[in-house]
Amino acid sequence: MTAALRIDVFTIFPELIEHYCSGGVLGRARERGVVQVLVHDLRAGAGDPRRSVDDAPFGGGAGMVLACGPVFRAVEAADAAGPIARPLLLLGPGGRRLDQQVARELADGGGVSLLCGRYEGVDQRVADHLVDGELSVGDVVLAGGEAAALVVIEAVTRLVPGVLGNAESTEQESFADGLLEYPQYTRPAEFRGWRVPEVLVSGNHQEVARWRRAEALARTLARRPDLIEARGGLSEEEVALLRATGHGPLLRERGYDE
Repeated sequence: MTAALRIDVFTIFPELIEHYCSGGVLGRARERGVVQVLVHDLRAGAGDPRRSVDDAPFGGGAGMVLACGPVFRAVEAADAAGPIARPLLLLGPGGRRLDQQVARELADGGGVSLLCGRYEGVDQRVADHLVDGELSVGDVVLAGGEAAALVVIEAVTRLVPGVLGNAESTEQESFADGLLEYPQYTRPAEFRGWRVPEVLVSGNHQEVARWRRAEALARTLARRPDLIEARGGLSEEEVALLRATGHGPLLRERGYDE
């Protein structure tokens, strides 16, 4: 069986990536052959007994830089034995921002390789002449790309058919329709005086679907109005639904006058 998605990860901490990817839903998907995750040690490209992969930056400055020699050699060796999945993306703050659309593109593409930076950065020649592009998980500073790689792996692999037990999970969750997901509840129906919305225990599936749609719209409008704007604003039907479900004040606050 050929895996539906292949991910190659290049890192100086392969055990961190391997440990995470061996458990939970992703671990089971790997066991079934639905997803293939191959982890490569960048230190395999080192040319000295200490397996050094970093060096001081030209021009001075604090910290060390991930050197181009070990990175090029590690990637080229893996590619010769593989080949590795493409595109090869360097994880860093200057790359395209990861969102659900990017995750879907990578999942549909059948494969991706991730290069984890470390220290104060990566020799620019890696970005210029080795990778196919760069990817960012947000405007934050991390000690290395491993945490970012795990975010990408999690976001991408769960979109592959057969990874999740319920295919509807990816259709109804946050960002699937450009909206945040509606609130979720489980038993008991009352906890410390806080009751689950009555519609959810009514047994009326049509009303439940209507409530969920309204709550997803309201939550997104309140918390992430940028997502609503990216969808072209609320439609007349959506405004009417929010008014009918008691969200008139929120509509007025966001400029949708009654």
